[in-house]
Formats: sequence, C-alpha cells, structure tokens
Amino acid sequence: MWRWVRQQLGFDPPHQSDTRTIYIANRFPLNGLYTPQKFIDNRIISSKYTVWNFVPKNLFEQFRRVANFYFLIIFLVQLMIDTPTSPITSGLPLFFVITVTAIKQGYEDWLRHNSDNEVNGAPVYVVRSGGLVKTRSKNIRVGDIVRIAKDEIFPADLVLLSSDRPDGSCHITTASLDGETNLKTHVAVPETTVLRTVANLDTLVAVIECQQPEADLYRFMGRMIITQQMEEIVRPLGPESLLLRGARLKNTKEIFGVAVYTGMETKMALNYKSKSQKRSTVEKSMNTFLIIYLIILISEAIISTILKYTWQTEEKWDEPWYNQKTEHQRNSSKILRFISDFLAFLVLYNFIIPISLYVTVEMQKFLGSFFIGWDLDLYHEESGQKAQVNTSDLNEELGQVEYVFTDKTGTLTENEMQFRECSINGIKYQEINGRLVSEGPTPDSSDGNLSYLSSFSHLNNLPHLTSSSSFGTSPENETQLIKEHDLFFKAVSLCHTVQISNVQTDGIGDGPWQASLAPSQLEYYASSPDEKALVEAAARIGVVFIGSYEETMEVKILGKLEQYKLLHILEFDSDRRRMSVIVQAPSGEKFLFAKGAESSILPTCIGGEIEKTRIHVDEFALKGLRTLCMAYRQLTSKEYEVINRRLFEARTALQQREEKLANAFQFIEKDLILLGATAVEDRLQDKVRETIEALRMAGIKVWVLTGDKHETAVSVSLSCGHFHRTMNILELINQKSDNECAEQLRQLARRITEDHVIQHGLVVDGTSLSLALREHEKLFMDVCRNCSAVLCCRMAPLQKAKVIRLIKISPEKPITLAVGDGANDVSMIQEAHVGIGIMGKEGRQAARNSDYAIARFKFLSKLLFVHGHFYYIRIATLVQYFFYKNVCFITPQFLYQFYCLFSQQTLYDSVYLTLYNICFTSLPILIYSLLEQHINPHVLQNKPTLYRDISKNRQLSMTNFLYWTILGFSHAFIFFFGSYFLMGKDTSLLGNGQMFGNWTFGSLVFTVMLITVTVKMALETHFWTWINHFVTWGSIIFYFVFSLFYGGILWPFSDSQNMYFVFFQLLSSGSVWFAIILMVVMCLFLDIVKKVFDRHFHPTNTEKAQMYSNTVALSDEFIALQPLSRARNQLSKLRWKKIRVQSAQHMNLLKASTEGRTVGTC
Repeated sequence: MWRWVRQQLGFDPPHQSDTRTIYIANRFPLNGLYTPQKFIDNRIISSKYTVWNFVPKNLFEQFRRVANFYFLIIFLVQLMIDTPTSPITSGLPLFFVITVTAIKQGYEDWLRHNSDNEVNGAPVYVVRSGGLVKTRSKNIRVGDIVRIAKDEIFPADLVLLSSDRPDGSCHITTASLDGETNLKTHVAVPETTVLRTVANLDTLVAVIECQQPEADLYRFMGRMIITQQMEEIVRPLGPESLLLRGARLKNTKEIFGVAVYTGMETKMALNYKSKSQKRSTVEKSMNTFLIIYLIILISEAIISTILKYTWQTEEKWDEPWYNQKTEHQRNSSKILRFISDFLAFLVLYNFIIPISLYVTVEMQKFLGSFFIGWDLDLYHEESGQKAQVNTSDLNEELGQVEYVFTDKTGTLTENEMQFRECSINGIKYQEINGRLVSEGPTPDSSDGNLSYLSSFSHLNNLPHLTSSSSFGTSPENETQLIKEHDLFFKAVSLCHTVQISNVQTDGIGDGPWQASLAPSQLEYYASSPDEKALVEAAARIGVVFIGSYEETMEVKILGKLEQYKLLHILEFDSDRRRMSVIVQAPSGEKFLFAKGAESSILPTCIGGEIEKTRIHVDEFALKGLRTLCMAYRQLTSKEYEVINRRLFEARTALQQREEKLANAFQFIEKDLILLGATAVEDRLQDKVRETIEALRMAGIKVWVLTGDKHETAVSVSLSCGHFHRTMNILELINQKSDNECAEQLRQLARRITEDHVIQHGLVVDGTSLSLALREHEKLFMDVCRNCSAVLCCRMAPLQKAKVIRLIKISPEKPITLAVGDGANDVSMIQEAHVGIGIMGKEGRQAARNSDYAIARFKFLSKLLFVHGHFYYIRIATLVQYFFYKNVCFITPQFLYQFYCLFSQQTLYDSVYLTLYNICFTSLPILIYSLLEQHINPHVLQNKPTLYRDISKNRQLSMTNFLYWTILGFSHAFIFFFGSYFLMGKDTSLLGNGQMFGNWTFGSLVFTVMLITVTVKMALETHFWTWINHFVTWGSIIFYFVFSLFYGGILWPFSDSQNMYFVFFQLLSSGSVWFAIILMVVMCLFLDIVKKVFDRHFHPTNTEKAQMYSNTVALSDEFIALQPLSRARNQLSKLRWKKIRVQSAQHMNLLKASTEGRTVGTC
C-alpha cells in the first residue's frame, strides 16, 4: 500500500525493473490493463543552478568558505551585543563579497544554460499522427519515431527502423563518443527495412523490450516484437541496431529510428561525470591559512580577556571614579560578562581575517581570464577560433599541473590519414605527386636512381611496355613483376569495407597516374581511416574502387571497368588482427585477399619476399608510420566449396558461434602469398612532438588515453614523441583473469627493477585496466609511477575518468589536467583538476564541458608555461600580501589594549576600519595580480624547466607563509612602538603646544602602516605600467585627500566627530613627517637587504631568468599577452625606438600579424 502511494506521488524512481518496454510511436494497448512506464524527457543539463535554487545553493556554497562563515558570525554577534565597532564594519564588506561572487558564478552558469538551450532547442522531425512534425530536441519522447537526414547528429539513442538503402543499413561516425572517425555500419531488422516512408511507418505495430540505460557504449541487448497479420515476429537487437546520441549520420540520405533512451539517460549523458565544484590548490591553502589566523585571533581575544580581568583584580582599575558601574552590571553573571568581553575582543580584532581577500581573488580570476581570450598566440587563424575560459576559478591551477592525460584522435592528430610508402614484392616505393617512386635499384637493374612504377600500362594492352622501361627487366621477370603489382593494388582496392557516395566515374582513371581526379569526384567512407587512405591512394595510382552494389564490387583500372563478385568477408577482430575477403574475378577465378598487422600476416605466408618486406615494415615503423601487410591465395573450386561450407556452419551455429568462426577463419587464412606492405601516416597536429617534449622538461608526466586499437595507439605514441625509440615498452594487454593480471603486473615490476634502462613506457588496454583496478590498484600504480610514459588504449569514457581518479587519490595527490576533443572525453575532463577542451572536428561537447577550450594541442604549452605561471605567481603573492597587510593592520590594535587597560577602545576610527581593505589598499594588489609579469613571457615559454620552480604549490608553502606573517608582525611593532616612543615623553609636538590625543596617535600609526604596505607592494612589482603607477601612488594620495576631507567637515549623519581636524593637526607637525619617513624606511630596509642578498648570492632559477629576461628585447609573445590596444602601442614604440630585432622582415611580419585584428576577430 505504502509503495503504491509513493509511486502515485512520484517519489519512487520511474524504472524499477531490469528492462523497459517501449511501444513504437507510443501506440499503447487499447485495453486498460497496461500502465505506461515513465521516462525522462530529452533535455541535456550541464548547468549547475536554476532560477529557484540559485540563491540558497549559492549562499550555501559561499558560506562553506571559512572567512565568509566567520564574518557572518561576527556580524550576528555585533547585532546581538554591545561591541566597540559598528555592525556595518563587518556587514558591508560581507555583503559586497557575497554579491560580487554570486554575480560572477551566476554569469558563468548563465553561459552554460545558453549552451544547453542551444542543444535542447535544435530542430528535429518526429513522426506523429501519420505525419512528419517539426519540433525541438527536448520534446522527443521515448517511443517517438525520429527522422534524421545526412550529416545530422542523432538527438537521442535510437533503434534503427529503416533507411533509404534497400538493405536497411546506414553509416555513422562516432567521433564525438569514442574518438574514432572511421565509418560504422548499422542495420535494421528485416521486417522494418521496407518501411521507408511516413505512411508505411504509421502502419507499424511493434514493441521493443530492452535493458535499462547503462554507460557502456558498446553494449546493448533487446528484442523487437513485430505484429504482422495477427502474428508476432521476434527479432534480436544488438549494438549494430542502436544509433547513439552524439553520433553523426554519414553516406545515407535519411533514416528513421525509434527513441529508446532520452536526455540524461542516453549513453553519451551517462558517460558524463556529474559536474562538481572544482577547488584550486591555492583556495585550499587559503582556507588553511585562514584557520591559522583564526587561531591567532581567538588566542589574542582570550589573552586580552584574561588580562583585562587580571588587571581588574585591583579595585582602582575594576571601578575607577570616572567609570562607575551600574547596579545591573554589578549583579550580572561573571561568566556572561567574560563571554561578552571575549566576543567584544573578537569583534575588535576580527579584521585580521581578510574577508576582502575572497572578493579580490574572485575579481582577479574573472578579469584575469580575459587575457587568455585576448592572447593572439592562442588564436587559430585557420578556424578563426580563440581560446575560451569557461571557469575562471582554476586559472592558477594551470601553473601546478603534474600529470597531463590526453586523448589521441583529434587531440594529438588531425584525423587525417595519408598514404606515404609501400613495399611490393620486396621493392620499396614512396608516393610523390601521385606516382610511386622506387628507392634504390630494382631487380636486374644496374641503375640505382629513383625509377617510376609504370607497370599498369599492360592493363590497357599498351604495346610500348618493353624491357627498356624503368624496371629494365627481362620479359619473363617483367611479366612476373606486372602480376605482383597488379595483384597488390587489386588487393588494396578490394580488401576493405569502404563505402562510396557521390559516384561520378566519368573520366576517372582514363590514363595512368591521374592523381587529381579520383579524390575530387569520389567520396569514400571507411570503417577504418587506414582503409580510406589506402583506397584513395590506389585511386590516385590508377586502380579506382567505384563502389559495391549488393554482392558486386566494381574497380576501374586505367579506364577499364572490372566487376568482382564479393563472396565472403572475414571481418577484422582484435585476436586475429587481420581481415580478408573472398572474391570471384571476371575470369571466374576465386581469390582470397588478406590484410593486417605484420605479426598476423607474415606467419601465415608461405611465399613472396617475406624477409625483405619484414625489413621494410620495420623501417616504416621507425618513421612512425602505420603499417599493414597484404597477401593473397588463389582458391580452387574444391577449396572454395570446403571454405563455403565451414563458414555457413559457423555463422549459423546457435552455440559457441564465435569460437567456431575463429576456427574457420584460421583454417581459411593460411598458405598465403605475400604481396607487400603499406605505410600510412596519421598526420599529427602541428608542434605536438615539441609540446610533449616541453611538458616533460617541465616535470609533467604525459599519459595518452584513447579508445583506439593497440597498434594504432602505439604507432601514434611513437610518432608524436610520447614513446621514444630507446624506451623499454612494457605491455599489460589481453589479460583474461585477476590472477593472470596480477602475475603480469608482478613480472612488469620485476623487469623495471632488473632492467638497467633509464626510461620505461607502459601500454595497457581497457580490459586489462579493469582487472588491474579491481583488486590490484597499488601494484598497478607502482608500475605506472616508475614509467616515464603510459598509454591506455581501448578505453571506455568512464574508464578514462577512473584512471584520473586513481592518480588524484594517490598518496602524492598530484594536480591533473585532461585534454580531449570529443564527448567521450567529457568524463575525464570533468574528473581532472583542470579540463581542457580542444575545439576540433568532433563537435563541441568537450569544449562546452571543459574549464578551458583551445583550438590546438600546441597551445597547451603557452597556456601552462606562461599563463599558468603568471596566474600562480600573481595569486600566491596576492594571498600572502593580504595576510601580511591585515597583520600590520590589527596587531597595533592588540598592542594598544595594553595601554588602555583592555577597555576595548579602538585605535582607528570606524570609517578607516571599513575602508582599509575596500578602498585604501585594494587597487594596488588587484592591478598587480592582473598585470604582473615577473619574467618575460618569451623566456618562460622557451625555458619549460622554470615551471618546476612553482610546482607543488611552492610559493604558498608554510615557510613562505610564516615569512610574510612574521614580516607583518615586525612591521606592526615598528609602526606602533615607533609612534609611541615618538610621542611617549613629549606629546606636545605641535607648534602651538597643543597635545596629541589617542585619535591623533591612531592616525599616525595608520598613516605609516598604509604607506609601508603600499610601498611593499611596489617592491614586489617587476612589471610597471602607467596603471601600476596610478593606483600605487594614487592610493596614498587618495588616503591623504580623503582624510583631510573627512576630518575637515562636521558630518550631520555621524554620531561622533572623533576625527574632526585631527588629520590637519597631525600633518602640521614637521616631526610627524620625519617620523613617517623614518619608520617606513626602517620597515622596508631589512626586506630590501634580504632581497638583494638572496638575488646575488643565492639566486633561484627564476631569478636568474629574470636577469636574463632584462636583456631580451620586447618580443611578439610579450606583446600578445597585452590587450590589443596595448599591443599596438608596444609595436609603435618598437618602430620609433628602433629596438633591434632579428631582421627587418621579421619586424614586418610582426606588424602584419597584429594589424587589423580586434578582440572580436580573435
């Protein structure tokens, strides 16, 4: 009964069973016994707040901060009891901090809402009531039939019903999901393939039963029950029937599919890690420092309270004649009086906790983030994309990264395969301008020069091919060569699963080596990027794959069309690492063509130039090229009959089908004749190798996490410099059980210990990683920590996040950064301390969910080594300076209590208490934290080792924190006692004999303190602009002007006029001016001496680089960091000052690179 009530009220989850039942087109049974299941809508939500929860949720998060919560308590105490200062002194700064922070975080979440609205509001077409209805993506319901056109993205997880193809198949790319840009084929069940129109689909009566949503992209189980002529037909559904949200339809005009998972239940959304608030290391250090200062504050309040009551043990001080107690005070509880006095002292000293620190940090992060977007060095001209900052809370974390986890496809590479070289019959060739050029002498040739392969001219029966051709061979050898080359390129053109669209074959391949025709007129789609590159290369050479129609494959060879009947496809699998096709030639001969990794092809070969080809493959691999070997076998009629029978039996088996197919493939793929090998290049993005090497020099470990195959991933790791040729590569792959995995890990650990190799690299696949993380985390981490580079392949999106999580919680607690460009990378981007999205070719999911977005991987070095370095130094100085200036501010207040019998008399006027952090000392540190460049950016980027100087939060170490704190206390003692000794014996320092009072004394202390802390900020500044000068010296001038104005007028709204004419009297004394100068010099002299001594006798690497950077002329990197108007000013100064540059040409290029640019165009 109770469960039924909860279900009716909507408290129970909508899905209680392990399966869901979906009525296609939402045609529910007519009888009333069925209760429809409740499914969520199709909205994607990446935002954090709503209109209703913004205020309570944001306030809760802000008051989790120690300083905010503390000042809230102080404000409430001031409201409840009589305290020496007004509640406004705490309430106004607190309100200002909370408001500014809420506006900043609300603006950032508003941007996320806009991004979500753009996705959820995308137009889609849904079949409803017998017609095609245009609606928005968010309105799709489970059970709706959706129409998707070519190149559109699937808005939900759909089960394919039909396509414009007769066989009901379609082709999709899942680059934004698993990082693979290859084409994947999906098929519909036979009964729905004929339903290609809306009218036909309106007659469909079917039910889908499938599993509840899960994150695994490659797993889907279900069945479709179709009712036809009062009979039910049951068809199984698998991953080949499911079209995932985020994938894109290719090479198919349109498809119809039924939505089975929507919104946050789609596999793409389930692979998103829930968005949590990221906190930087600096913020954690701030909270630690605040707790220390809170302990200091409480200690001072307790000491003051105890000393007050100790002093009042003497009767003359307990109730002096001028301060008689009331009857109520005499009869009140001593415990309550003690608590009240303790709280009063707490309020009096509360400004030692710098609440304005948080608002200054928020402003620094928000305003400072604009410099990343303005940086012209992070602007990609080809795509017109500039760097984006989605979360400014982590700017300084860019300077603390210890691990970089990067995706491969689209992040390190351009997603473009290019054919480079091949080996045919033991001869190595490379493609140059659409022609194959052999390297070295060919057989029976004495000429060692490059020769052009022109053996295909026999296919047009051209008579001019003689022994005088470039091969220089005898007719018999020439015939054999022609046959080998003929078979090689036929194998390349036939052994694949490539699909083709926009077929326009006229004029293609009409002559030999027409390099420019085929690619412009044929559009290939492949399940593997290698296949596409190879077929395109064969087309350029003259063997053009025209297309496949049902069971026929058409190839045009130098203008002559040949048709091959496709008999069987032996699909690729990771165990065999090869694929094969069996075709029947126009002559009736049957051939088996096979291609695969050399380790899987060469052992099955019994003929051909095996050894020479193996050498060539090794040479290709050393160049970082991806290699495949090609082989063939001619089948007799009897052999084919046996093969055909075994394949039929294996494919129709109901039990152990996979095992029987593997045995059949092994029986077929044997006794092959080796034809040669191919080498293609997965083109890396520009400067990837240099960027990875720079990251290593900076002490950052680089891990590559990819969903690609093992061989592909290793090849790219070698080519991009992630793995070195001299590195000892260890492998943890194809592990089947926990015990086997544990034993392999122990062997790897022993090898690392025993091998005297400087660097080790580790390769691990997704299956083995799951076993390693299940019960052997510590052993796995020990192996990883001893490896210079780690490559994880065949990774599911959530596995990527788990790996990063494992590193994050390790004992060292390193700072992690994740880089990716697809939706499959969102989980790891959100899991890492810092997430970087690449705005590449795989959609914008990664860029939208990242903390920062850049156009190319190479920009990562500038982002970390320059911006990260600057942001960290700026905010580290800001934090420590704030604590320093507040110690200087409050310590004289504590010392003053010893001279006023702990009466809680304030040393400063309440206006000065309120404005000290808000106005008088706020701008110099804010401008410093925005513009400071302690080293030339050019030096930082070219010396990655300087990044090590700021790693592990060195600038905010306890040693540095204590130095700034002790410095603040020492300066405060000089302020207070310097002023006290100046006035202690002779208080009539004015010319008219008028004496100084306590407000004059407090004003003198405040004036010396303000000048000292401001000049201290000036000493910390290395990079001076007119803005720095204006706010630094302007703050001091503003204080004097304000004090004269504030003390020169009787304010009608003020209860007391304590400061009336005080500042005029103070400044009229020459002794005061001398004392101010003397105390400021005394405070800063030792600090200056220490800096000079350390810089000349114990300089750090950073200080050495600072001295070097002073000799470096202003560079374009330096200019790019400024706002555009400032960059132009610097360029004009360069021209007029005639600063030496490398060349006049370089100067012209420098001008041209910035002329005409605006922030909007960047």
